[in-house]
Amino acid sequence: MISKEAEELHDKGLEALDHDHDYLARTCFEQAATLERTPENLSCLALCLAKTRKQPTEAIGMAREALAADPANPLLHLNLGKIYWLAGEKEKALETLRNGMQYDTGNMISHELTRYGKRRPPLFPSLKRSHPLNRYLGLLLSRLGLR
Repeated sequence: MISKEAEELHDKGLEALDHDHDYLARTCFEQAATLERTPENLSCLALCLAKTRKQPTEAIGMAREALAADPANPLLHLNLGKIYWLAGEKEKALETLRNGMQYDTGNMISHELTRYGKRRPPLFPSLKRSHPLNRYLGLLLSRLGLR
């Protein structure tokens, strides 16, 4: 059973995250996690750590541990996807968010996916997306307004 104090700290932390008060949210989730080590508290704390300390490997490990404990929670998928995005691992972020779509009833994951946007297909489909021809020619054409 979750204690009332931990629940209040969790709610205050979520509100702080919504208003981009990352350090306040981190403090709230650290206190909530010491009182009740729930997957949601760990996942939200991991997101705050990724935003404030810029240490994505520690945050990814904590968020993956939380997701393994409760894989049907869409908030955990959302937080892990955001952490991957902050770490620069965009493919893993999109994959995590797409996996969480099956559990999302409030459309918070689909909102995040539309916020990240869709990528255009590569100019040369036979080459990898990271190939220099695809990357630099695509940048050039988009800056010229031709793509």
